[in-house]
Amino acid sequence: MSQYEAEIKRRRTFAIISHPDAGKTTLTEKFLLYGGAIAQAGQVKGKKNTRAATSDWMEIEKQRGISVTSSVMQFQYEGYCINILDTPGHQDFSEDTYRTLMAADSAVMVIDAAKGVEAQTRKLFKVCAMRDIPIFTFINKMDREARDSFELLEELEKELGIETYPVNWPIGCGKDFKGVYDRGSRKIIHFTSNGGSKAATATEVELGDPNLDGLIGERLHQQLTDEIELLDGAAAEFDLDRVRHGKLSPVFFGSALTNFGVEPFLEHFLQMTTAPLPRAAGDEVIDSMDDAFSAFVFKIQANMNKAHRDRIAFMRIVSGKFEADKEVYHVQGGKKIRLSRPQQLMAAEREIIEEAYAGDIIGVFDPGIFSIGDTLCTAARKFKFDPIPTFAPEHFRRVRSLDTMKRKQFLKGMEQIAQEGAIQIFKTPYSGMEEVIVGVVGTLQFDVLEYRLKNEYNVDLYMEGLPYEYLRWIETDDGEPVKEEDLILGTDVKLVEDYKGNQLLLFGSQWAVNWTQERNPRLTFHEFGGTRF
Repeated sequence: MSQYEAEIKRRRTFAIISHPDAGKTTLTEKFLLYGGAIAQAGQVKGKKNTRAATSDWMEIEKQRGISVTSSVMQFQYEGYCINILDTPGHQDFSEDTYRTLMAADSAVMVIDAAKGVEAQTRKLFKVCAMRDIPIFTFINKMDREARDSFELLEELEKELGIETYPVNWPIGCGKDFKGVYDRGSRKIIHFTSNGGSKAATATEVELGDPNLDGLIGERLHQQLTDEIELLDGAAAEFDLDRVRHGKLSPVFFGSALTNFGVEPFLEHFLQMTTAPLPRAAGDEVIDSMDDAFSAFVFKIQANMNKAHRDRIAFMRIVSGKFEADKEVYHVQGGKKIRLSRPQQLMAAEREIIEEAYAGDIIGVFDPGIFSIGDTLCTAARKFKFDPIPTFAPEHFRRVRSLDTMKRKQFLKGMEQIAQEGAIQIFKTPYSGMEEVIVGVVGTLQFDVLEYRLKNEYNVDLYMEGLPYEYLRWIETDDGEPVKEEDLILGTDVKLVEDYKGNQLLLFGSQWAVNWTQERNPRLTFHEFGGTRF
């Protein structure tokens, strides 16, 4: 095997998904801790004793204690090169998570042991299922009072429609959480608490060891024996092929806060998950082992560094090897470009890199030429990766700058934030951009928009709610644009266009969507922009 092939085969790229406050950012930090990327788990004390995790870099995230953007981190562990995509858990930022899943080869789903499966987890799971992404489940917070483990597994299977295979099993919960039983090795892994900021101390003990009563207590020993018997008789058989096609989810129990069960999970996960997967480009399939470089943009983030006011385009390398200052072909732009100062990131920390391989995530400086879903490849072999879908917003507001003298900053800020995919902006056809209609998946995105315009562009906003709840991209039989006077529209329907010139209709109700479709048969409605699942 060549060094090139070996480098690709040792790469693992996965996203961490969950509902808010399940502890996935903490779990991410513990992975970094075990990989030696950080010496002590972040929990860094900031102003007024608030705490901010290493992967939460944006000021508003630190203030609210949530992740509102996807962070990208890379670290090495036992010969593997691991790319973690930590996603926002809050449902108002779910579109960022959907796009991030497009760049991942597998997903780690974090479940709160006390709460079980929540609405946001279901939504994210559906996206994984659509893409056949392998899903690994980490049932977190076993150091607190938890629901019955069998009940949690049953809920996972029922709610998500996927079979589960417990790779390990918890011994107690809350203050009695002593460790986990590894079903493969039939060994008890007993953990000793050390405050959670350093790697946990683990002791392995055989199931029949006479000292086990002294280590975990007679009651928990008996309970574990009974539960193992139940598990061995009732649980699904382990099948790696089904795992890799998203049909069977391996389940692990632990506590990210105390580090109990984190390293065993990481080790099993790396053995079960795959090296970088191929990606579709129309009728072609681009394999990760192809020599020719190719990548796609799945995220754009502006102003990560306030001192430079820059924009970073995050790319997933699909095939080939990337080298600094490499000249590539930007398919959507129709020209060759040189990717300068490529970076790998540890949240807001950056490191200039000389090379990267298929499976890696790199950030490159974006002078304003990239959009989400853009393809980069060699000029000798041009193709487009299948586009990343744009999801229809559910909340709309009319937005303008309070100070008309700041029109230029307002337009720049709105367009840049829209290009990042954080918001979608629309305007009335044949009108200017003095005021725009902003569409978002969740209302918290309006708060982030207001905060960023004020802090990054020095613009105060006026926002006014609009009575629309549904949006559809429209297409005519002949592909020509339509005029409002040529359509039959109700009073709660509005024709708009996005900043790329695509035409859309806004609706006040589902009834209005159906009514409009019936009366305008030459129009085709699309729920997703760019592509459909």
